[in-house]
Amino acid sequence: MKHMSVVKGLMVCLLAAGFVPAQAQPDRWQQRVKYVMDVNVDATTNRFTGKQKLEYTNNSPDTLYKVFYHLYWNAFQPGSMMDVRSRELGKTVIGRDAKGNERRDWDYRVADRISKFTPEQTGYQHVLSLKRDGVPQPFNMLETILEVPLKKPILPHSTTTFEMEFEAQVPVQTRRSGRNNSEGVDYSMSQWYPKMCEYDYEGWHATPYIAREFYGVWGDYDVKIAMDKKFVIAATGYLQNPNQIGYGYEMTGTKVIRPAGEKLNWHFIANNVHDFVWAADPDYKHITQQVDGFVAHFFYIENDITKDTWPAFAKMIPGAYEYIKAHYGPYPYKSFSFIQGGDGGMEYPMATLIMGNGKLEGLYGLGVHEWMHSWYQGMLGTNESLYPWMDEGFTTFAENNVLYHTLDSTKEAFAQEGSYNGYYNLVKSGFEEPMSTHSDHYNTNYGYTQTAYNKGAVFLEQLGYVIGTENRDKGLLRYYSDWRFKHPNPNDFIREMEKESGIALDWYKQYLVYSVKHIDYGIDTVFTNDNSKTVIRLRRVDNFPMPIDLLVTTKAGKKFMHYIPLSLMYGTKPNEDGNIMRTVHDAWRWTSPTYDVVIDTPMGDIGEIVIDPSLRMADINRSNNTLKL
Repeated sequence: MKHMSVVKGLMVCLLAAGFVPAQAQPDRWQQRVKYVMDVNVDATTNRFTGKQKLEYTNNSPDTLYKVFYHLYWNAFQPGSMMDVRSRELGKTVIGRDAKGNERRDWDYRVADRISKFTPEQTGYQHVLSLKRDGVPQPFNMLETILEVPLKKPILPHSTTTFEMEFEAQVPVQTRRSGRNNSEGVDYSMSQWYPKMCEYDYEGWHATPYIAREFYGVWGDYDVKIAMDKKFVIAATGYLQNPNQIGYGYEMTGTKVIRPAGEKLNWHFIANNVHDFVWAADPDYKHITQQVDGFVAHFFYIENDITKDTWPAFAKMIPGAYEYIKAHYGPYPYKSFSFIQGGDGGMEYPMATLIMGNGKLEGLYGLGVHEWMHSWYQGMLGTNESLYPWMDEGFTTFAENNVLYHTLDSTKEAFAQEGSYNGYYNLVKSGFEEPMSTHSDHYNTNYGYTQTAYNKGAVFLEQLGYVIGTENRDKGLLRYYSDWRFKHPNPNDFIREMEKESGIALDWYKQYLVYSVKHIDYGIDTVFTNDNSKTVIRLRRVDNFPMPIDLLVTTKAGKKFMHYIPLSLMYGTKPNEDGNIMRTVHDAWRWTSPTYDVVIDTPMGDIGEIVIDPSLRMADINRSNNTLKL
């Protein structure tokens, strides 16, 4: 093969043109919000009223003639888009269980429940009035979106103030939010207030609440919650009146003196976050754990299980954070709250709602996953409607690594083994769709879940195979540093990895994100050529091109790595194992279905040949990856 000189020439041209050192956009503009909210809760009716003052800064170069708010709880009504969509997806059969019964494509949290809600079980958010800078504004409620055609536009680089009065009814626990969850928590208050939609370089993101995750504007929250004194509240942010509240918030040695009256007025402040969550229950036990630079809070209902698991869980967090900080960057806030509530696990800034009655290892895994969202959802804040894998997948990747390196009971061959198996099952299922599919528009819940979580994790682990684990890990820290609080997209991420590694990666993004082409490489034949050299002919069986690690082991046990870069990379990854001699061959042109690897080891001395011994290349058919001679 003689085309390596061509590849070297192209690399020189690209370097001269500034390909590798090109800069990302760390100065990308962001809108800004400042909420002041005062809510009064009536626990006997499960309703509350609220006043909201929202200072909105238009940092964009655009004139805004409308604004939009999310009214998430209007999804929890019969006939809503969430209700209809869930029932439609539930008609799809995605497999059978061990007893042969059909497995339908339900989101178990929703299924067909909403269609059967009585008026008292539904949720709603009603806007009673809306003013801008003191002037009443018209508005249209479009189920979970409030459209506000402005009487006067918001000019670029200007700030305006909206004032709103609203009322809401807490639904029975349904998809993250609600009252009386299955573990006995009274209130899981997520998506509970009218929330300004995000406007960014792509325009408005007034996404109806159908199923998936959230995209929000960073800003500051000042929230007061008046509620019956018997309730303990856990929330985003920092409690401003701890010595009047008590319940474990008070300073050590302080005597708590609560104001007269039936209700306590809880006052929380959170800065530079894109949402605010809270939960309340009379039986919450509140414990804390000091971690490197911040305090972790834990709120749970004590029973025969949780009295042991939650304190043990709290003690595991410092060890988890030691790994997280080193690999993904420091946590920037001064507190984080792990709160029993919700109907699974769901992430919010500075807090998470998680189910809490399981075994310790499961509680730890769920807690770590939701906490890792503080990085990819909380700080990096990718648009999850468009790129769910950049949050769920990256979070799953990080969670798997944390558990693998901090739990003695981990049995996987490597940290991401479960995610690879999930991806392979997705391929076999026939429900795979491109990762670029809008999260609400997947044809199945199964396809969405396996793609966003497992294929997203494979994206990162396999990237380490392409550019080298050290480059990938350094690139993740660089990504964190450059793109915190800036809503990065896939290209922003890829550019960070290109700058870190010096390897072109657009092809990797195109094949893995925008197609459902698959990787399948095999050992075709082994023979001796006319020059008495051993030739290992490799074949690309499927349509996804990749660089190849080829390990040759002699019958005497000596190992030799033969590395074949891909022509589209315009570079090579570093040698990842200094204990094994590595030979770098000419690049494999992606248009060629076969490649001949010429080696010095006599054919008679070869014991085994393996494609990708690290198992990081997501080859859907590994039966042709190994040949014993």
